[in-house]
Amino acid sequence: MRTRLLAGTTRREVLSSGLLGTLGLVFSPMMQRRIAAAPAGEGGGFKAKRCVVVWLNGGPSHLDTFDPKPGAATGGTFKAIETSAPGIRLSEHLPKLAAQAKHLAFVRSLTSNEADHDRANHLLHTGNLPQETVSFPAMGSLVARRWSSEEAPLPSYVAINGEGPGAGPGFLGLEYAPYVIGDPSAPFENVSPPEGLTERRMARRMLALEAMNRESARRVAPEAIADQVRVSGRARRLMASPALKSLDLSKEPAEILERYGAQGDDGGFGKGCLLARRLLEQGVRFVEVVLDGWDTHEDNFNAIAALSGKLDRGLAALVGDLAERGLLEETLVVCMGEFGRTPIINEKSGRDHWSEAFSAILAGGGIKGGQAFGATDPSGASVKENPVTVPDLFATLLSAFGIDGSKTLNTPEGRPIKLTEKGRVIRSLFG
Repeated sequence: MRTRLLAGTTRREVLSSGLLGTLGLVFSPMMQRRIAAAPAGEGGGFKAKRCVVVWLNGGPSHLDTFDPKPGAATGGTFKAIETSAPGIRLSEHLPKLAAQAKHLAFVRSLTSNEADHDRANHLLHTGNLPQETVSFPAMGSLVARRWSSEEAPLPSYVAINGEGPGAGPGFLGLEYAPYVIGDPSAPFENVSPPEGLTERRMARRMLALEAMNRESARRVAPEAIADQVRVSGRARRLMASPALKSLDLSKEPAEILERYGAQGDDGGFGKGCLLARRLLEQGVRFVEVVLDGWDTHEDNFNAIAALSGKLDRGLAALVGDLAERGLLEETLVVCMGEFGRTPIINEKSGRDHWSEAFSAILAGGGIKGGQAFGATDPSGASVKENPVTVPDLFATLLSAFGIDGSKTLNTPEGRPIKLTEKGRVIRSLFG
């Protein structure tokens, strides 16, 4: 699978259509400065400096994962097991996460009116429903904007194992779009010079580019040319960065691959989690890892058991490694999907879309572990305690980075837009 840089564009296509300069699609400093001049709504008291989102694409059944109801008519066939957090139980198919529960906060009272995949996906990524008149930025783009650096050799925002997250940079511009990695075994393809292109020839081409830039500066804004020069420099740094070699998962010991469930053809999610840890260690600010297949309208229990095995190993290993390496305190970990699944089990042994009550897991970045926030009723059908709307969740996640979701950013056209309407920060989630 080829690494993709924005929708519909491969890195090979980018590099071949102008080699280094066209990476301005992603790294435009002009756009960065223009947007950075807008009010950011950023405050103090935050701990998170990086983030990893594990996206459960399709909408996981909360009843069969993070909010089990054993013995209830709606509870299904799975047992519930104790965890390292007293009073909190999980599905029997999540034993490794149960052992990490002391680091985790389980939000069991998420609620929404949106049960359509595409719209809910956008909502959970941006804190807003899609609108025709404005394109809202994803949280990854906001974090990249908050922490991006022109000197960093790697992208600030990376998405792994999917075609891309449910929302892009919106009105922030392509500078803050995710770099999409389809195959974590080959995260940065086509960054080596073509065969036969020596360093001497490359230097001559760069001199030619500089001459072209000087000529172009007579006809266009000098700032645009200066931006292009910086973009070329950043692309060169990416191609020469030692970090690229450190992201080669084939060098990992067998026991590490085993811990993450990253072995064999079925280990894509585990590889994604392992690569996410390495990217964060190399200075990437926001990584999303996708685990697909949670739209379990049929054969829910067999499907959830298999998916839970992958999730359990990959996410538990990631959280454990971050904690052991001293990175968890400044790394916000989020595990969520579009919505939950129906308490009623349908005639195909499946569960359908259900947004009235569902769950998410949070860890690190100032989040207090070992707690469950909110609760559903005995059937798992509705929230009975401390309801959390998606704007509430989004505002809470942003606050971990010192970003105030109640304030506004200005679009390039000067239109003021709130990051999330009516979202309240859930202070009790933080330690």
